[in-house]
Order: sequence, then structure tokens, then C-alpha cells
Amino acid sequence: MSQQQQSNPQQLSYTIWSPQDTVRDVAESLGVTTVSDDVLRSLAMDVEYRILEIIEQAVKFKRHSKRDVLTTDDIARALRVLNVEPLYGYEDNSTRDKEVSFNKFTGQGGQVMYYLDDEEVDFDKLINEPLPHVPRLPTFTTHWLAVEGVQPTIPQNPNLNDLRMTQPPLVRGAIVTALNDTSIQTAVSEEKSEHVSQVKPGQATEIKPLVKHVLSKELQIFFNKVVGALTSKEQTMNAQHMKAAALTSLKSDTGLHQLVPYFIQFIAEQITHNLSDLDLLTTMLEMIYSLLSNQSIFLDPYIHSLMPSILTLLLAKKLGGTPPSNSSDARKDFLEKTNALRDFSSTLLEHVLKKFPQVYKSLKPRVTRTLLKTFLDSNCSFGTYYGCILGVRVLGNETIRFFLGNLQNWARLVFDEANTSLENFEIKETSKLSKDEVQLLAEVMVNALSLLKSDLPKGFKPEEDTITEKDKARLVDRVGVTILSFLLARDDAKLITEAIFFGEV
Repeated sequence: MSQQQQSNPQQLSYTIWSPQDTVRDVAESLGVTTVSDDVLRSLAMDVEYRILEIIEQAVKFKRHSKRDVLTTDDIARALRVLNVEPLYGYEDNSTRDKEVSFNKFTGQGGQVMYYLDDEEVDFDKLINEPLPHVPRLPTFTTHWLAVEGVQPTIPQNPNLNDLRMTQPPLVRGAIVTALNDTSIQTAVSEEKSEHVSQVKPGQATEIKPLVKHVLSKELQIFFNKVVGALTSKEQTMNAQHMKAAALTSLKSDTGLHQLVPYFIQFIAEQITHNLSDLDLLTTMLEMIYSLLSNQSIFLDPYIHSLMPSILTLLLAKKLGGTPPSNSSDARKDFLEKTNALRDFSSTLLEHVLKKFPQVYKSLKPRVTRTLLKTFLDSNCSFGTYYGCILGVRVLGNETIRFFLGNLQNWARLVFDEANTSLENFEIKETSKLSKDEVQLLAEVMVNALSLLKSDLPKGFKPEEDTITEKDKARLVDRVGVTILSFLLARDDAKLITEAIFFGEV
């Protein structure tokens, strides 16, 4: 400690080094030798204050970075905050991977000094070293993460099937899929899962979910209770009350926003794996109707995920498995149950198209395209054709007229009208359809054609009350013999005929 500091009882510095001597050494190195002790003391105190201010700012950066070690980056940031030019050579992580070491040196008078141990570089060795590999030029590629809310199947995007098989809905979150035949298919069997997907044997389990979605314990319990009540096989009065309460809760509760994607995924999985269970499929449609009827749920982003479930039950090749017996009464009763399920699906389709007309403007054209593809396929079953006609009727008069152009060819192939005329017509069994199925298809098609009467002007009256032979010939060329025979049996046959040809010259 210097003589000036010994004579002054006031503590001028809180450090173990002498800032006044350091300032004197710096001044002498710059050629300034005549500096009073008061000036040196003032400069030393100011320097020490500035250093403490920098350290305080650097410690703040360290603390907010959740670190225990003060780094040179913290000092550089502190200098930048204080509007001081940073120290060059200690920024940009230049010393992050290198341990900084100091050497000790004892000078004259026992004064201890520390200096940075710089690494000595041999220029000959540095020059003779081989050059590093030339880095690859940066390139950029683009791909579609999602198109209209649908994730395309490309290598850059996660595999949806892997996510379905390895993560249950409560963990992986909602998965948005396209409106196609494979949009709701999974590779999990019914034996492995009741209502959620399980991990496939021998497959990796660590897959990052698309969306990190955390549900509260209460919502998880509610989800399990609702799922258990709706999938219960019990026929007791208590089970029926629980099912009704679950559907009522889905229809009226206001706090179900977070559970909506899980319910939709649950519906899709149940429909995919249980096409032979008519009771469960009916429950799933009731569940969809309850969600659509809830005014507190914002379902717009999930409509494209609900459509595959509705269209699957509308156009499925076979629903309910096989009839319990081969008797005519059992087959007829089974046919009525499956048709009722398809009627329910068409009602939900109409509800969706009317409630969300402006959400997805491409929704109706996509449904029309799907129905047209099914209608033109001559290898479909009765149930598929029945659901297709119901869907066309739901889409409105414009779509009915669009399908009307292919109706005669469709009737000729499906009803086998190759050698049939109106005079010798009788309902006959075809290679794919029974007599009851032929009658049902013809009746539902006539019901769809009867909707065209709304296109006629108000108060319209035909010139003749009966259908002439000319009208019959035109109708045969337009709708076929089978459909025409059922149309003629209706009281409003003349109005339907006028509506079919309305607007034509």
C-alpha cells in the first residue's frame, strides 16, 4: 500500500490492487510524468466505478441466461448496453471452447502481476499444414408444410401413420388429414386398443409430437369418462343414462375446446375399426351431431377432419357385417338398419354444408367430386350407391341436374336394362342387387328427382295433366326404364317430368 493511502485513513478502494498506482503506470507509459496525487486518486476512483458498473451489467446478463459462470460475452453485452466500444478479440464465442489461464509474475518490491498465457504459434508449422476442406455452398429448398390445412406426404414432413401407431391421442395431439380413402386409416388392430392407438411391437417409441398439447387432469378424466360411456356395451338403464348424459355434455358444455381434436380423432379411429358394429357407428354419428350443435365450440378448423368420418359411413361398401340369418325378414330388417345409418350420415352432411358454407369454399366441390367418382363406378355395392344418391340429394338441385346427364347409362348398367322396355318391365334381381335393393335405389332416386320441382316457377301448371308417349320416350333416354316405372307411379309424376326438362328447348 502506498504512502498516500497510509496517510489517508479513508478507504478509497475496495479491491486488493492499487488503482492509483495503476493509473500512474498508465500515465508514465504515455509519457506523462507530472501528475498530482489528487488527479491520480480521482481518475482511479472513476475507473473503479466504471468497472463495477460493467460487472453489474454483465452479472445481470449471466443471471437472466440461467448460467453460473460469467463469460466474455456477458462483458461484451454489458459494454454495448453502456454504449461503450466492446473489447475486440473476446466476442463471437472466440474463447468459449478454450480455457483461459493466467501466469503469475512477481516484480520489483514483491508486487504480484498476472498476465494472459497466450499460445505461441509456429509460422512454419502453420504454413505447411494442409488447407481445410472447402465448405459446401449453402443451398435452400422449399416444400409445402401444409396445403389448405392438409399436410402432404413427403419425406420432409413427419409420417402420420408412424405418429398414429406410436402415440395415443392424448400425447400426440390432433392430426389433420386429407379428405380421401386413406385419411382415417390406421394400422392398429381392435385387439390392441379399445379407443386409442398403442405402440407397435419392435417400433421406436420416441417420436416428437406435431403439437405439444398439455391437458389438465380434470380434462383427461372427463375424456375417459365420455369415451367409456359412449363405447360401453352394457344395455342396462344406468348405461343408457350415462350415454345420454355424455352426449348432452358434448352438446352443451362450454369448456371442451382443448378436447375437440381428441374427440375427432377418437371418432375417426372408432369408425375405421368398427364398421361391423351398427350401434357403435350410430353412437359416433350422435357424437358428431352433438359437437356440431355445441355453440361454444369453434369447429371451423376441424371440419375437414370430420368429413372423412361422415363420408365413410355414407359410402362404405358394407356396414354392420352380415345379417343374423338368411331369412327374408332378417335381411329386410338388416337392410333397414344400415339404410337408417346412411340416412343419418346424409343428414349430418347436409348440416355441415349448411352451417359452414363460407369456411371452406372447396368443401362442396370436393364432396361432389367424391360422389361423382362413386356414382360412375359400376362395381360398387348397393349401400355405396344408396349413400351416394342420398349425398347427391343433399347437395341440391344443381348437383342433381349435373348427375342427371349420366343417369340413363348408370341405370342401364346397375339395373341391367339391356333388354328391358317400359311395356314388359318388372322388378328383377341382378347379379349384384336383390329385388328389394333395386326397389330402394329406384325410389330414393325418384325422391331426389322430385326436389327439382322447386325450380319450376311459382304457380306453374303443366299444359297436360297426363304424361304423353313422347314424354315417356324422352324420360327413358334420360333416366332409364326402371326409374321411370317408379316415377310414373307417383301422383306428381307430371310435375317431376316438367322439372327434369325445365329450361330445355
